Amino acid sequence: MTEDTAANEPHEPTPEERAARDRVRRQATGMAHHQAAEALEAAEEAAGDLDTAAAGTRAEVAEWSRITDLLFDRGGPYTPQTDAYVQGQLTARKNHRV
Repeated sequence: MTEDTAANEPHEPTPEERAARDRVRRQATGMAHHQAAEALEAAEEAAGDLDTAAAGTRAEVAEWSRITDLLFDRGGPYTPQTDAYVQGQLTARKNHRV
Protein backbone atom coordinates (compact mmCIF):
# COMPACT_ATOMS: atom_id res chain seq x y z
CA MET A 1 0.00 0.00 0.00
CA THR A 2 1.42 3.37 -0.94
CA GLU A 3 1.61 6.30 1.42
CA ASP A 4 -1.05 8.14 -0.61
CA THR A 5 -3.63 5.36 -0.30
CA ALA A 6 -2.78 4.71 3.34
CA ALA A 7 -3.98 8.22 4.18
CA ASN A 8 -7.40 7.32 2.78
CA GLU A 9 -7.78 4.15 4.82
CA PRO A 10 -10.11 4.11 7.87
CA HIS A 11 -8.31 4.99 11.06
CA GLU A 12 -9.23 3.72 14.51
CA PRO A 13 -8.23 6.55 16.86
CA THR A 14 -5.90 5.77 19.74
CA PRO A 15 -7.04 6.49 23.30
CA GLU A 16 -4.75 9.54 23.22
CA GLU A 17 -6.45 10.84 20.07
CA ARG A 18 -9.93 10.22 21.48
CA ALA A 19 -9.05 12.02 24.70
CA ALA A 20 -7.68 15.01 22.76
CA ARG A 21 -10.81 15.26 20.60
CA ASP A 22 -13.10 14.94 23.63
CA ARG A 23 -11.13 17.65 25.43
CA VAL A 24 -11.44 19.99 22.44
CA ARG A 25 -15.18 19.33 22.17
CA ARG A 26 -15.68 20.18 25.85
CA GLN A 27 -13.64 23.37 25.48
CA ALA A 28 -15.44 24.34 22.25
CA THR A 29 -18.92 23.93 23.69
CA GLY A 30 -20.66 27.31 23.54
CA MET A 31 -18.00 28.91 21.31
CA ALA A 32 -18.80 30.94 18.23
CA HIS A 33 -16.74 30.70 15.04
CA HIS A 34 -14.29 33.49 15.91
CA GLN A 35 -13.55 31.92 19.31
CA ALA A 36 -12.94 28.51 17.76
CA ALA A 37 -10.68 30.11 15.14
CA GLU A 38 -8.63 31.74 17.92
CA ALA A 39 -8.39 28.40 19.74
CA LEU A 40 -7.29 26.71 16.50
CA GLU A 41 -4.58 29.31 15.99
CA ALA A 42 -3.35 28.84 19.57
CA ALA A 43 -3.33 25.04 19.18
CA GLU A 44 -1.36 25.30 15.93
CA GLU A 45 1.20 27.59 17.55
CA ALA A 46 1.53 25.32 20.57
CA ALA A 47 1.89 22.22 18.38
CA GLY A 48 4.79 23.54 16.34
CA ASP A 49 5.71 21.12 13.56
CA LEU A 50 2.67 18.88 13.14
CA ASP A 51 4.70 16.30 11.20
CA THR A 52 6.68 15.51 14.33
CA ALA A 53 3.96 16.22 16.91
CA ALA A 54 2.41 13.49 19.05
CA ALA A 55 -0.77 11.83 17.79
CA GLY A 56 -2.86 13.54 20.47
CA THR A 57 -1.53 16.95 19.49
CA ARG A 58 -2.30 16.33 15.82
CA ALA A 59 -5.81 15.13 16.77
CA GLU A 60 -6.35 18.26 18.86
CA VAL A 61 -5.39 20.58 16.00
CA ALA A 62 -7.47 18.57 13.54
CA GLU A 63 -10.53 18.72 15.80
CA TRP A 64 -10.19 22.49 16.31
CA SER A 65 -9.92 22.82 12.53
CA ARG A 66 -13.01 20.68 11.94
CA ILE A 67 -15.07 22.57 14.53
CA THR A 68 -13.93 25.94 13.16
CA ASP A 69 -14.99 24.86 9.66
CA LEU A 70 -18.32 23.60 11.01
CA LEU A 71 -19.05 26.89 12.75
CA PHE A 72 -18.14 28.95 9.68
CA ASP A 73 -21.51 28.21 8.06
CA ARG A 74 -23.51 27.46 11.17
CA GLY A 75 -23.82 30.86 12.81
CA GLY A 76 -24.42 29.57 16.31
CA PRO A 77 -22.47 28.22 19.25
CA TYR A 78 -20.87 24.79 19.09
CA THR A 79 -22.54 21.88 20.85
CA PRO A 80 -21.51 18.23 20.49
CA GLN A 81 -25.19 17.27 20.68
CA THR A 82 -25.88 18.98 17.33
CA ASP A 83 -22.58 18.00 15.68
CA ALA A 84 -23.51 15.31 13.14
CA TYR A 85 -19.92 14.02 13.01
CA VAL A 86 -19.76 13.51 16.78
CA GLN A 87 -23.18 11.91 16.89
CA GLY A 88 -22.17 9.56 14.07
CA GLN A 89 -19.04 8.55 15.99
CA LEU A 90 -21.03 7.86 19.14
CA THR A 91 -23.54 5.75 17.22
CA ALA A 92 -20.76 3.80 15.51
CA ARG A 93 -19.03 3.13 18.83
CA LYS A 94 -22.30 2.01 20.40
CA ASN A 95 -23.07 -0.33 17.48
CA HIS A 96 -19.51 -1.65 17.45
CA ARG A 97 -19.81 -2.73 21.09
CA VAL A 98 -23.04 -4.67 20.48
